[in-house]
Amino acid sequence: MLALVLLFAALWLGAAIGETAIPMDVVARAVANRLWHAGYPLDPINEGIIWNYRLSRAVVAACCGSALALSGVVLQSLLRNPLADPYILGISAGASTGAVAVAILGFGAGLLTLPLGAFLGALLAFGLVSLLAMRAGRGHGAIILAGVAGSQLFNALTSFIVTKAANAEQSRAIMFWLLGNLSGVRWPDVWLALPVAVAGLIACLWHARALDAFTFGSESAASLGIPVRRVYVVLIGASAMMTAAMVSVVGSIGFVGLVIPHAARMLVGVRHGLLLPASALIGAIFMIAADVVSRVIIPGQVLPIGVVTALVGAPAFAIILGQRGAVR
Repeated sequence: MLALVLLFAALWLGAAIGETAIPMDVVARAVANRLWHAGYPLDPINEGIIWNYRLSRAVVAACCGSALALSGVVLQSLLRNPLADPYILGISAGASTGAVAVAILGFGAGLLTLPLGAFLGALLAFGLVSLLAMRAGRGHGAIILAGVAGSQLFNALTSFIVTKAANAEQSRAIMFWLLGNLSGVRWPDVWLALPVAVAGLIACLWHARALDAFTFGSESAASLGIPVRRVYVVLIGASAMMTAAMVSVVGSIGFVGLVIPHAARMLVGVRHGLLLPASALIGAIFMIAADVVSRVIIPGQVLPIGVVTALVGAPAFAIILGQRGAVR
């Protein structure tokens, strides 16, 4: 109940705070008018800003934060590496390449949608990173180094596609989108982001006990009766699906999947039955707050949300990287 109250409050503030501040009671009345036809007399401009612009992007921001945080928890647990997250492992970069290939090159001849193209790109990126890590050795640091290489490769492919095939207007729009952009988010995007985030949370919670077992390694998990291969396929697939869906809507956003799981562990411990919902909640609130900051930090301009998350996440990444034994 407390989690729901906190999430509700964050969404409420996300709809109220912006370059033009709108009172909280006006937000409540606008939502009541839209959902229950309450008939409160409101300024049509304010009501349109709340419902069509701010509330929809707040909901998508919450879904994005939850999905990326859950992906980070899963990857850190399965790979037993505190530095693993979709951005660092190149999954976000692969999803971006897949989405851009569909949008600009028409990859799939119209049979692939943008989210499906992003999903295939995410799976391809993780497969390549895993192959590189296996070739490099079994150390926990190998997967991170392979992820950095894979991320650079797919970012370069994305830049090549944009430079080669996109016109000037497409290039500007895609480059801004790749930094993380919620400006174009509307309610149709909610109907993609929300089901994916909820389905990902359910899948992760269903395997919470298995993730606890992976704390001691895959061999220990297998000795406890965990179907290791099936759990890997399901959870890696769920992480790729969540990352791809969010990248297709808002672009590539870094460090959320890295920082939020560590913050949640400090609050609730390492048991995944609590860690997963706590990470989802904190990730949702963090992304809503980052979206609000991106709208108000520069008057008259909207800063890409990926810039805000990087300003917070990069120092946190440096702290985690500097801890003794972090990559052992």
